[in-house]
Amino acid sequence: MNGELLSFVLLSITSILIITNPLAATLLFVSLTETMEHVQRMAVAAIACKYALVILLTFAIAGGVILQLFGITLEAFRIAGGLLLFGIGMEMVYAKTSRTKISATEKYESQDTDEVAVMPLAVPMIAGPGAITTVIVLTNEATAIHPVAIAVVIAAIALAIGVTYLMFSRSEMIVGRIGHREYRAVNRLMGMMLIAIAVQFIIVGVKTAFPMLAGAGL
Repeated sequence: MNGELLSFVLLSITSILIITNPLAATLLFVSLTETMEHVQRMAVAAIACKYALVILLTFAIAGGVILQLFGITLEAFRIAGGLLLFGIGMEMVYAKTSRTKISATEKYESQDTDEVAVMPLAVPMIAGPGAITTVIVLTNEATAIHPVAIAVVIAAIALAIGVTYLMFSRSEMIVGRIGHREYRAVNRLMGMMLIAIAVQFIIVGVKTAFPMLAGAGL
């Protein structure tokens, strides 16, 4: 049980950190707040992280109920989520900005509003479809492992949002030290890890939905 719980801790932390992608969020944060004063920038950072935290915690705690309301099985959501994460991971590997995170139109429109923190920073940049999928799937797995595992998912979410806020608050220093080449290298490595996690989600989902395939050694 201890080994299984430890593996789940590592999976939760890495998958949530990768899918929220604090580095990419920081680069967008700098782009959207470059004309703001320092106090305004910090307010945007705090609001964005607060909303993202609330959204991810809500889906982590009540995600199963939400799926039931729409008549969606967890296996279907796991497979669909795995495909979504796979697509995001492929775009990261090829150093593209994921369209499931933010579109060019959203970025352009957000510059002329006071809602930069909520849209597009909190949603969909930090708490996007991939992150929501990940926390729902992880929470369901946690219930089958150990009651403590649910707290692990919540702690992993808090850690990811905490890291994001820290990077927002140090964004000028980070951007000054990280060039585009270094960012692409890190992004591609994270993309490869995300693809592996996505494939695992799909395998587990297919095995659960089609037990005969599991018996055949899938």
